Amino acid sequence: MGLSPDSRARFNLERASVLVLDESGMGMSILVQILTGFGVKTLHRCESVAEAKDAIGKVEVDLIVCDAMGASGEGYDFVEWLRRSKIEPNCYVPVLLTAGHTPSTSVARARDCGAHFVMVKPLTPIAVLERIIWIAKEGRRFVECDTYVGPDRRFKNEGVPPGMVGRRRDDLQGDIGEAQSPNMDQDVIDGLMKTRLVEL
Repeated sequence: MGLSPDSRARFNLERASVLVLDESGMGMSILVQILTGFGVKTLHRCESVAEAKDAIGKVEVDLIVCDAMGASGEGYDFVEWLRRSKIEPNCYVPVLLTAGHTPSTSVARARDCGAHFVMVKPLTPIAVLERIIWIAKEGRRFVECDTYVGPDRRFKNEGVPPGMVGRRRDDLQGDIGEAQSPNMDQDVIDGLMKTRLVEL
């Protein structure tokens, strides 16, 4: 997921308004240093979910960097509340979730609460910048249904699975059809995968 140094060098968040939610003073300090290093001048620092909810109702933000907040998981609950809050445009703002540990259950919870991306601590400036650029460039659509509100959880659009009806407007429909040429023999496939000695 690395980005070229050229694209990173041209990226500036000087005009961005960023809300940072982290109950840890040290975590907040690290995030503030990283974001101000990217040029961010408008930072809304919140040490509790209540402060963050209050700020969301008062100011418009361009990015939220939110900590998962340990075992209690208040950060996940905040993101889920944000997505369902209908406080526009903040309910659609990109959310970068940070966590001290990211087992598969935490990654699934971050995805299902409506976060754009989850990052494990300790954070490095280059990793944070690359995730912010990635979020800015990806352009995933928002999905709103009874069980989920947030960015489309599918990273790739590989079409509709065989035998299923597409739900996206731009899903390709129709039959794939029969093969136009014979399939490769297994011997040919094995030959392609076989290691060979090469003389230089």
